[in-house]
Amino acid sequence: MSKNFILAIDQGTTSTRSVLFDKSANPLATAQKSHRQIYEKAGWVAHDPTEIFNNTVSTIETAINKSSAYRNNIAALGITNQRETLVLWDNKTGEPICDAIVWQCRRSASICKQMEAEGMADLIRERTGLIIDPYFTATKIKWALNNVPEAKRLMDNGRLKAGTIDSFLIYKLSKGKSHITDYTNAARTMLFNIKTGCWDDDILDYFEIDKSILPEVVPSSGFAAQTDKEYFDIPITGIAGDQHASLFGNAAFNLGDAKNTYGTGCFLLKNIGDEIPKKPNKLLTTIAWNIGGKTTYALEGSVFNAGSAIEWLIREMKLVNDVYDINNICNITPDTDGAYFVPAFSGLGAPYWDMYAKGTICGLSLSTKSEHIVRAVMESIAYQSRDLTDHMAEVSDMPITKLKVDGGISRSDFTMQFQADLLGIPVERPKYTETTVLGAAMLAALGAGLFSSIEEIDNIRAIDRVFEPGGAEDMSEKYAFWKKAVERSKGWL
Repeated sequence: MSKNFILAIDQGTTSTRSVLFDKSANPLATAQKSHRQIYEKAGWVAHDPTEIFNNTVSTIETAINKSSAYRNNIAALGITNQRETLVLWDNKTGEPICDAIVWQCRRSASICKQMEAEGMADLIRERTGLIIDPYFTATKIKWALNNVPEAKRLMDNGRLKAGTIDSFLIYKLSKGKSHITDYTNAARTMLFNIKTGCWDDDILDYFEIDKSILPEVVPSSGFAAQTDKEYFDIPITGIAGDQHASLFGNAAFNLGDAKNTYGTGCFLLKNIGDEIPKKPNKLLTTIAWNIGGKTTYALEGSVFNAGSAIEWLIREMKLVNDVYDINNICNITPDTDGAYFVPAFSGLGAPYWDMYAKGTICGLSLSTKSEHIVRAVMESIAYQSRDLTDHMAEVSDMPITKLKVDGGISRSDFTMQFQADLLGIPVERPKYTETTVLGAAMLAALGAGLFSSIEEIDNIRAIDRVFEPGGAEDMSEKYAFWKKAVERSKGWL
């Protein structure tokens, strides 16, 4: 009897989710667990890898136990993950040697500053498609080798293993049989040459990183590993970083197709086919996916804080109780009373790339109320996305004529309509907005032979609503004030 279900793990910045899908991309069972955010020092963000792994196993177990029909009928497993986050572990014990250093963490800023002073920017840009920033994994590894005593000793003794979250989970689920990652995750490390498809020896030498600690790089779709019998005995046939999985789940298969994911951060990716752009720009060139030996590239704009700004409103500022409060406030508050909020909690990403920027509120007056600040936070998410689309228009010959969206904030009708009005193009929201985990499932289904082509995946994608631009208000003046506010936040530290 053929197996009919696909299991997908979405290991994100704040939680881990396991979802079981049928072949028509319908979610059948879901389980989710949050994990701790560890802030040891200002600007530092860490996670406990063991907690994340335990949550992964727990959510898989919970999801597949929701029906007796599921457990022995899973054809494939797909994994998508928070990118750039570094895990280091001892190959002999299989245990992490320190907390995971999260993509938002800025502890390696001084290493980045030194790299720039030593003239590494052009080499990094040319070979990896990235910009020097603490965001990426390479400087996190270098920081650990300099500051975690066990790291250097284990590397010298051939026992250190390094990887992004996908690599660590697969290692643990396979009980140490597979130390792998896929092209999309490798492309986010600042160690991977996206032209040759290999770890770059010159960059490894610069960082004094032994290649043996890095995982084998495999395609994003196709058989990659097998989970151990203790962990459900399922073939892993799809792997992709979260934003690449979202691009795939949004069926952005055509040249020029673009999507924006509104999660902890905000990430705009556009399919640019098999050619790397030659124009200099402040966006990232990354690998969208590698399937069947063919690499598809994407332009990416990365915003570090979107959903995290909403969490700040709720948990730290206590201006609202939950996201429903936020939407209600925005719908009855006609404007921000001239207030602008720049959520540069972790510096500014594209197109500014200022690691020293800090969160800023501008334009306050005695008439400013809490509801104005709430609306300014929500508007800031759309403004940051406008920054990205404008810059993409400057460096690409393929204009974005429609924006596909997903992620938790995309459920906000207010924000999506404001986004459409600000961009002047339609914003398309799917019925199932958790497109990241869906993309991981569809990559796994394709890799397991449940689909014969990506066109089949495109045909099953369902649309909930298209937000058409049509606001009577001229957005140009508002956007000009946003740009002024951004200038105030830059270079704060």
